[in-house]
Amino acid sequence: MFRLKLTILTLFILINAFGQKIEKVFLDKNDSRKNCYTIIYPPKLPWTGYIFIIPGFGETAERVLEQTDLPKLTAKSGLLTIIPTFQDGVLSFGIDNLSQQSFNNIILDVREKHKLTDHNYYVGGFSIGGSVAIKFAENAIIKPTAVFAIDPPLDLERYYNSSKREIRLSVSKSPDEERVYFIERIEKEMGGSPETALKNYYKTSPYSFSDTSQTAIKNIVKLPLRIYSEPDINWWLKENAEDFTGMNVTECSAMINELNRLGNTKAELIITQNKGYRSPDNTKHPHSWSIVDNDELIKWLLGINKDSR
Repeated sequence: MFRLKLTILTLFILINAFGQKIEKVFLDKNDSRKNCYTIIYPPKLPWTGYIFIIPGFGETAERVLEQTDLPKLTAKSGLLTIIPTFQDGVLSFGIDNLSQQSFNNIILDVREKHKLTDHNYYVGGFSIGGSVAIKFAENAIIKPTAVFAIDPPLDLERYYNSSKREIRLSVSKSPDEERVYFIERIEKEMGGSPETALKNYYKTSPYSFSDTSQTAIKNIVKLPLRIYSEPDINWWLKENAEDFTGMNVTECSAMINELNRLGNTKAELIITQNKGYRSPDNTKHPHSWSIVDNDELIKWLLGINKDSR
């Protein structure tokens, strides 16, 4: 595959409170908004591997570092830690071909620059960032050592239909702007609605409930995978007037169930309770980075390094 030569520009280097060096690298010196990544270096050598932690939709690397200590802790544990930003900046769709190619370019750049071809590597992320990680793992020639996803939307058909339903049921005179945006964005990326372009929804979604051929997930039947979710249904009903049909846990649980039935004994769904809070105000929200026990996740990731796969 033809690949443009990547020009690297280091924007800044600093030391954070953990005593770790942070570096921001751009693949195009003329563009400081996209196709870049933030590296958090482990405090000492040798590195135990490297990990890509992918933000949610609209999140910058700085926002990720505000919401969770996970990147700092993975670096502290010896993993070279990378937070990527793709070709459309923080508004990248993530699971489309261009975003996945952009992610692959970043991975190749990190590997070549830091001589990491023989190291274990891990991918994971929050919300659509988790979807990106799973989608990448499904198509990767060199599979990640392990993958994790925090409450990811996996099934575009379900997300589209539930968003349309939420707008229809809304008691507000004006439709939810976020829902309208994503409906229009999905139609643009997929070339239509599920009724007119269902094959594109199957091709792009990391998991599709109605795709009985299980095309996407058959590529990860041997991959260690964790999906985290906090299905606080009472919070969603009270705060957002949403029910289970609009929650990501529906397809997350279905995907893990199907992977288990296909023989993947290392695919698991981690359900949490009352852990979802967002910084800096400590506002309760079950769709948050904080639902993950960071230390336990890192222990699991590094434990895969010792297992035969």
